[in-house]
Amino acid sequence: MSDKRPVVIDLRFARESVVSALRSAFKDRPVIDMGDPANADRDLTDAEFAVVWKPDPALFQRASGLKAIFSGGAGVDHILSAYELPDLPIIRFVDRSLTDRMSEWVVWQCLHHLRDGIAYAGQQRDRIWHEIADQPEARDVTVGVMGLGVLGADAVRKLKVMGFDVIGWSRRPKAIDGVETFDASKLDAFLGRADILVGLLPLTDDTRGIYDRALFSKLRRTGALGGPVFLNAGRGGSQKEAELIECLTDGTLKAASLDVFEKEPLAADSPLWSMPNVIVTPHAAAASDVRALCRHVEAQIVRLEAGNPLEFVVDRTSGY
Repeated sequence: MSDKRPVVIDLRFARESVVSALRSAFKDRPVIDMGDPANADRDLTDAEFAVVWKPDPALFQRASGLKAIFSGGAGVDHILSAYELPDLPIIRFVDRSLTDRMSEWVVWQCLHHLRDGIAYAGQQRDRIWHEIADQPEARDVTVGVMGLGVLGADAVRKLKVMGFDVIGWSRRPKAIDGVETFDASKLDAFLGRADILVGLLPLTDDTRGIYDRALFSKLRRTGALGGPVFLNAGRGGSQKEAELIECLTDGTLKAASLDVFEKEPLAADSPLWSMPNVIVTPHAAAASDVRALCRHVEAQIVRLEAGNPLEFVVDRTSGY
């Protein structure tokens, strides 16, 4: 029997993916899976680490001996905004698989709008054979990425490989080789250049509701796509959905691809489901691979036990 203290798992993911991952994870220490009803009333005071995604609100009071909390996703607003937390390190999930999945979604959606995917899908439904003339090339379209962390920086690089003109924005100045970047003081200049706006911002007090009519109205209206397009795979709380719907209706925005929403699941009566210029995906742009998550947590525990600092620790002041 291991003499190491347990890791407690409380992940609101597909149950089968958690069970499958835990069969081969944390071989050197006990695991307390809170998704197992047998653990509902278990004493958690001896747990050393917690791996969570939207956990039971009582978890952090019950697991009073924790050394660190690991988020089950790249974002941590699900923890910071909803819980009274102990003064412990909170670690973001950073992994190649998560990063690649997000960039794939961003590139897919940019190409879809570049090549009139919405119009061609409508023609297919109506059995219309008609080639849309004068389609622009990627080099004719400027994609502006808001959020230049691990996910945003990777998306920028991969969009450039596809030939798009790419610019980036972050609150603080950041440098990316071959990409023009803007900081908080130059937001309007950034927006005025963008034909496609990609939202990859974390959710903080500064970014909540940032995607509103005032922001959308500053996007470039004379670009090769015939109007601005909005993509959001960051956080639903960063968009004001009522204003977003109005902008998609009155032409302030030509189209949108949305993976995140103010309330999830997206309500069945939301107009976004049936708007002809909107693509909806169910918060699936970069779903966490639970096996990769467990490997990430194990690697960080090894660092800590070797006397090295943890990586990807959240700055609670900035919220990411």
